[in-house]
Amino acid sequence: MDLLDLIEEKRFLGQEFLIWLWCKSEERGGSIDLPGRGTVPVVFEKHMLLECGEGPECEKLVCRGLMTELKEARAGLALGKRPEQARLKIGSEEREYSFTLTAATLEFRSMKLPATAGADDGGGSNEREGLEGQILERVALLEEGIELVNELFRLFLTIRAADTWPKELAKLRQWISSGADMAVA
Repeated sequence: MDLLDLIEEKRFLGQEFLIWLWCKSEERGGSIDLPGRGTVPVVFEKHMLLECGEGPECEKLVCRGLMTELKEARAGLALGKRPEQARLKIGSEEREYSFTLTAATLEFRSMKLPATAGADDGGGSNEREGLEGQILERVALLEEGIELVNELFRLFLTIRAADTWPKELAKLRQWISSGADMAVA
């Protein structure tokens, strides 16, 4: 099996992860309890791409809007559409990361990192060292943001593989079906 076939076969995991993450975030008022880290703010914002079908018959629905609670996307889930991309804002202590996550490959796009400490420093005799320090700090922040998502995905996979998954799945289905009512209201 080549890589593209494997990605296509397993893309449902990323889609389920986005649904689970969205449900848990709303369930807990915009945060998720992550073992070892505590409460992590997770907010779905502005943009979500949903898909239904495969190949030439694939339908795509883009839901956008500032603080719209993505009602149309929730209704789309109830109609059988699956999330393919979502814009997320995730926190870690005083830091906040904003990015678009692609479900099939868990690819990060347009990641906005927290400001670095040396971003406002200007010039000086150690300009090169200052620039290198800023780059290293940005790389560390990027790694921290990716690790946060990896930990959330690891938590999801642990729950997904547990004997309690059918109970969790029933909660997700109930949450999805309640989204159909939101679009009408």
